Amino acid sequence: MPALNRRRFLTAASASFGALALRGYPVMADAKAHFTHGVASGDPLNDRVILWTRVLPGTGVAEDLYVRWEVAEDEHFRKPVARGTTRTHATRDYTVKVDAGGLQAGREYYYRFNTNGVSSPVGRTRTLPAEGMQQAKFAVVSCSNYPQGYFHVYRELAKRSFDAVLHLGDYIYEYAEGGYANQKMLEKGRNVRPAHEIVSLDDYRTRYGLYRSDPDLQAIHQVHPFICVWDDHEITNNTWKAGAENHNEGEGPFDARRLAAIQAFYEWLPIREQSSIEEGRIYRSFEIGELASLIMLDTRLIGRDEQLSAGMDVESLRAALADPQRTILGVEQERWLEQEVQRSARAGKPWQIIGQQLLMGKLFVPQLADEDFASEHRTAVVNGRYGLLRERGRQGFALNMDAWDGYPVCRERVLKAFKEKANNVVVLAGDTHSSWAFDMENDAGEAVAVELATPSITSPGFENFLPLPAERLEQATMEASPELKYFDAPHRGWMEIAVSKDKVTADWHYVSTVHETEYQLIPGATLETAAGQHRLRRQR
Repeated sequence: MPALNRRRFLTAASASFGALALRGYPVMADAKAHFTHGVASGDPLNDRVILWTRVLPGTGVAEDLYVRWEVAEDEHFRKPVARGTTRTHATRDYTVKVDAGGLQAGREYYYRFNTNGVSSPVGRTRTLPAEGMQQAKFAVVSCSNYPQGYFHVYRELAKRSFDAVLHLGDYIYEYAEGGYANQKMLEKGRNVRPAHEIVSLDDYRTRYGLYRSDPDLQAIHQVHPFICVWDDHEITNNTWKAGAENHNEGEGPFDARRLAAIQAFYEWLPIREQSSIEEGRIYRSFEIGELASLIMLDTRLIGRDEQLSAGMDVESLRAALADPQRTILGVEQERWLEQEVQRSARAGKPWQIIGQQLLMGKLFVPQLADEDFASEHRTAVVNGRYGLLRERGRQGFALNMDAWDGYPVCRERVLKAFKEKANNVVVLAGDTHSSWAFDMENDAGEAVAVELATPSITSPGFENFLPLPAERLEQATMEASPELKYFDAPHRGWMEIAVSKDKVTADWHYVSTVHETEYQLIPGATLETAAGQHRLRRQR
């Protein structure tokens, strides 16, 4: 594959572009067009895939560009299979996105773009398998916070082979310079643009442009198709359908911010758009040959009711949690999910894989004694947030009201649909920055599904929840949560899942650091679930 960093730099951006396009990132100098952020592909089907790039006019004038694209069986394009022409312009931030059809299932392809005689880097992608495939393999990632560390995980995944990469949200973060950042990384120049918290459309575009300038992120996009859903930080922290914890009146109407975030997400990611920006529907499904249906959900934005606070009085909290009207999915999406798992099961697919953002398994507060904490931390911990959560845990409440634990009646309905309509359900999750695996039971104690959760790419994890050795924190958390079968708090990394007719296997992989350029790989656990069992077994 062509090297991504063999580029010269423009010495200055044209004043006519301003903040619109160049954004100070590497592009080819003295050319008739500038491919500024590499190439990407996504949302593969059996016969088509979305192709993406971004290109600017070499004139420095914000004019329309006609862009040719082509797909071939070989990287030298001697065996072309599809081609076409599309147009881009300033109103879509000069991003290019085409749905390249007429492809064969389970095949690897190469693609490129050309405008005004200038060609993009060559990308590699693949279509999803159809019938006859014995195994499918996916990488699962989430939570890639630029000023928290280097994207070593993306670099490693670019070296490996997968049918697709599943990104479960928090592809970007919205915070201002120094907000939710690692000071060491700021000192190394890993700063955000714009420097303020992103709110407007140009803010979101600029932040995506920053992330997509990262060579490791460009590398993984260049060789693997992505299947993405957003979580909250693509909009703002703890988003729900009509607001967010990290949004205030001084930042304007929330709906305007939501629309700006969705538009930039559609522009900058290789996702097949399911609806208008106003509707913002991203839940959709993919067929993995005869093996599985991959059902991607939006547990964050389209239907979620506002989160509850652990600080509510006990009776109000119990009443709210018991409310059958409260939902994390919305009525329409919940009905669609039930129909999708039923359709998949009736089609004979052994596995229904649910790609979504948040922990669905039941996670409770680790019950630690005051004496478990060192004397210099004890007073602050016991009298702080943990003290409140510990007391709530003793009263039977779960740890995180932003996750499915904050919507238990909705979850029970979904588990009922899994039990009655599906064959074998594997839920995937991100969001928490640590690694988890659950045997999920309904309220009657029946085994219904399993859950596998990927760690973050850079964002700090559960090890920062309490000032304890990771081993003690993991032990106490597992003791408090009977469904929890695997938990790794401190490591950044990724998860791989291999799907065959009889089983699904999950492997966790970690990097030793995201704060230094040199790092080592650390093997995590291997867990397996067999068809018909709805339980996990640890293999390593």
